[in-house]
Amino acid sequence: MTHKLVVEARLLVVQPWDKSLIKAITKAIQASELGLNPTDDGTVVRVPIPSLTEERRRDMVKMISKLAEDGRVHVRQVRHDLNKDIKAQEHDGKVPEDEAKRLTADVQKLTDRYIALIDEMLKKKTAEVMEV
Repeated sequence: MTHKLVVEARLLVVQPWDKSLIKAITKAIQASELGLNPTDDGTVVRVPIPSLTEERRRDMVKMISKLAEDGRVHVRQVRHDLNKDIKAQEHDGKVPEDEAKRLTADVQKLTDRYIALIDEMLKKKTAEVMEV
């Protein structure tokens, strides 16, 4: 008779080649803010994956929303930096005024495009996470 090892669908098992990394892996998973509670026995790290309750789904949507907002902030910061650089080059006479206005408008178009992309991705991912 053959014995088969059935791996649970809600359990992630990490078995590193270097056993000295077990504690570091456990700490990294705990620090990830994913709400996971790994355990280790000195040879493997076991990470039980909680089932997605309505509350857990809402928590994930909050986390996804925060990541999306961080992305929007980053895009806006890039826009700010580029506009500042364009103005500096215009002030130094390296870029004519009409070219600076065109570049600023192009930067705004790209900003709007990527923020819309972030919003679209957020909407899709939120719907996916909330789907039962």
